[in-house]
Amino acid sequence: MKISVLTLFPGMFAGPLDESIIKRARDAGLLELSIHNLRDYAHDRHRTVDDRPFGGGPGMLLKPEPLFEAIEALAREKTRVVLLSPAGRAFNQAIAGELAAFDDLLLVSGHYEGFDERVRERLAHDELSIGDYVLTNGALPAMVIVDAVTRLLPGVLGDDESSQEESFSHGLLEYPQYTRPAEFRGMKVPDVLLSGNHAQIAKWRAEQSRLRTKERRPDLM
Repeated sequence: MKISVLTLFPGMFAGPLDESIIKRARDAGLLELSIHNLRDYAHDRHRTVDDRPFGGGPGMLLKPEPLFEAIEALAREKTRVVLLSPAGRAFNQAIAGELAAFDDLLLVSGHYEGFDERVRERLAHDELSIGDYVLTNGALPAMVIVDAVTRLLPGVLGDDESSQEESFSHGLLEYPQYTRPAEFRGMKVPDVLLSGNHAQIAKWRAEQSRLRTKERRPDLM
């Protein structure tokens, strides 16, 4: 899979995407990741990418000229162009699965007061937000989406069943998990997990997943 990120802050991506599962996916050739600086597509002396919004109001807006030039240069015929902004639909595990089915993604990080609307109208296929809060720019959301999508690619986790049993994979929170020792400081692992009865274990896990979701995230029920 190829993922490109267009951002004003390419330096923010050094480190988080060079470690752990993302690094292994890149080293194995399962993920081709490239980071592009939006200012490279601005041609004035100051490499200007923003301007004041028509009609007044606070803040600055990302200009259409560098965005159009950058997206048209980076996107191919089948590239899925995704804007990252608070105005987008809420990103979740199901959407991560949608994006993982594409061969080529271009994530466009927002900044300032967002994008000139003509970018949305003409170039974007989707617009995503990672939550109902305000961040300085779209670099962190881009990293979150790259991570969530990459771990769903075949072969990335080694054991593909891992991604099928994680939290939100079935729309619910994951059940409680335990490892050795079976008793620690008076706290015991539930007997059913030590029984060897896989049918009963599966039933217990499903019920615990429902209970945990009802208690902590009733909005998912």
